[in-house]
Parts: sequence; structure tokens; C-alpha cells
Amino acid sequence: MSSSFYRDMKGSTHRLAPHEIVVPAVPDDERIWVPQAPDVWFRPLMLNTLAGQWCNLLRVRKSGVLSRHLHPNPVHGFVLKGRWHYLEHDWVATEGSYVMEPPGEIHTLTVPEDVPEMITFFNITGCMVYLDENDRHIGFEDVFTKIDMCRAHYEKVGLGSDYVDQFVR
Repeated sequence: MSSSFYRDMKGSTHRLAPHEIVVPAVPDDERIWVPQAPDVWFRPLMLNTLAGQWCNLLRVRKSGVLSRHLHPNPVHGFVLKGRWHYLEHDWVATEGSYVMEPPGEIHTLTVPEDVPEMITFFNITGCMVYLDENDRHIGFEDVFTKIDMCRAHYEKVGLGSDYVDQFVR
């Protein structure tokens, strides 16, 4: 019996957690990338509804400001391709860079003009709160809005709305 099961006192087995997820990070099938904005997509890797967490790849094929936002919890990122930075900081996240974003910090993700494609792995718990230039709330994303986006996209491209279920925990 695998370690993801336990036996109760009566000898019945119960699943402790759903199966592990093992998927190719950068998919061959373009339909797996979910559009988020013009020239911006995400590829879900894990969507944890119990903890309000999601892990995904963010792919950007445009330069300029992507979004101004904050998170109520820490965010972890790892740059796989290209580079990006926050307007509020003097560092640049390049390929191989690890980024930890502290909770509550407002930052504006920007991709330089000479970067044709940026791909970054992000691990996010909680939500992304989108802000305007006056720090007013203009939208949000969380694991449930991500799942909804995936369901609608996968249905539209012929994979079926339940295609996202493999990433849900």
C-alpha cells in the first residue's frame, strides 16, 4: 500500500491525499496554456483548493507593464526564460533567478522591450489583488478564478472543461 493511504481501526483503507502530479512543465500542446490577457498566458501545474494555493507558469510574449498588484501572502518565483523586473525595485529577475515577494508589497511586473518571451514559475497562496495607479482595488485572482478560467478555456479549445481536474487538489 502506498504512503498516500492509511488504515482505520476496522482495517478499511482511506486516501490521505490525491495522487501526486507529474506533468511536463512546458507543454507541447499550446492549448494547455490558458490566456490571461493579450500575449499573456498561464499553465496550471497545481491548483490547491484546500489551501487556496496555485502553482503555475506565467508566459508573457509582450513588453511593458503586465500588472500592478499585491499579495496577502508570500509569493515564490523562479525564472525559466527571459527576464522581468518590478518598477518599484532596482533588481532584474533573469533566467535562473529565484524571487520571493513579501506579503502586502505593491509591485508592478514589467517585461523589457528586448525580451521576446518570459516564462516564470510562481507559487502563490491566497490571491492577487490588482490595483490601479491610485492603489484602488480593481480586481483579483485566486485559485477558484484560476480554475474557472481553465475550465472555460479547455472547453473552448476542445480539451473538455474537466481537463483542469488533473491539477486540482
